Amino acid sequence: MDAHESWTHEKESAWLYRVLAESEPVPEHRALFAKLAEISEAQAAVWTRNDPGPHPFEPSLRVRVVGALARRLGARRMRGVLAAMKVRGLSVLAGPAPAHAMPRSIDDVGARHRSAKSAGGLRAAVFGANDGLVSNASLMLGVAGATDETASILLTGVAGMLAGAFSMAAGEYVSVRSQRELYEQQIAAERKELAEYPEQEQAELALIYVARGLEPDEAKRVAARIFTDPEQALDALAREELGLDPGSLGSPSVAALASFAAFAAGALVPVAPFLLASGGTALSASIALTALALFAVGATISLFTGRSALYGGLRMLAIGGGAGLATWAIGSAFGVALG
Repeated sequence: MDAHESWTHEKESAWLYRVLAESEPVPEHRALFAKLAEISEAQAAVWTRNDPGPHPFEPSLRVRVVGALARRLGARRMRGVLAAMKVRGLSVLAGPAPAHAMPRSIDDVGARHRSAKSAGGLRAAVFGANDGLVSNASLMLGVAGATDETASILLTGVAGMLAGAFSMAAGEYVSVRSQRELYEQQIAAERKELAEYPEQEQAELALIYVARGLEPDEAKRVAARIFTDPEQALDALAREELGLDPGSLGSPSVAALASFAAFAAGALVPVAPFLLASGGTALSASIALTALALFAVGATISLFTGRSALYGGLRMLAIGGGAGLATWAIGSAFGVALG
């Protein structure tokens, strides 16, 4: 960005902060956004020190649309869009209580997020396998309702497994790649601003900590300690100003492969009996194996919901069984109509 683009960016940020300050129902948050608007105005002035000529400002159509949506829907529902436009202070929108324990040292920055990564990966794997299991079993039952040809049911299952796995992998790749691009673009701008006006950035971080419950003097001390390390300061600014979690953004390729494997593992369950048997025997074994897997997945999901494993297993069995029964009935109807 050149000086004029940076000036425009800061002026747009200030305009959006004033919109948020007007529409924010929490007094502490209103005060935070109003103060951030003042700081953005001051930062905009920095970019005109070598070019003091007049710069009439008019918010772009995009900024006006985002502002109108923020007034209508509220800042919390617009966090993703606001983060993309580098609106700071988004961590305070997580709720009235602090989103996580306040850092007291450099080592505390991001510690909670790093500890949660493995659990997030397990959760994604379980739900990916569940998607493959339910969708492919339902697809195969739909075809089984229309025909008793083992080859057709097997072909459907293999095609459904591969199509679904590739689709999930492609979607996951695009999703994670987009997240990384957002982070990379925002962190590059933050790094530039940190080098250009570190005092204002430190003041912004302290303001956010005040809005999240720290006393002003303590917030300033915490921010000062964090800013002794530029990389940790950058990490803290990304989390607290932009609401981004750098630690949660993995490799797009790894995420795509993991999504492919999880979906395929679930989708393989109803297919497996047809690789070893045929006819009614294969179909009965496929239904029994799928039912067992559905119960197991539901019980595993209870680890993330806090509900009873028995309740979770039976609920997933009922949901998956209902989907399979519906597609079998539809397939049967089509089989009769076409036959």
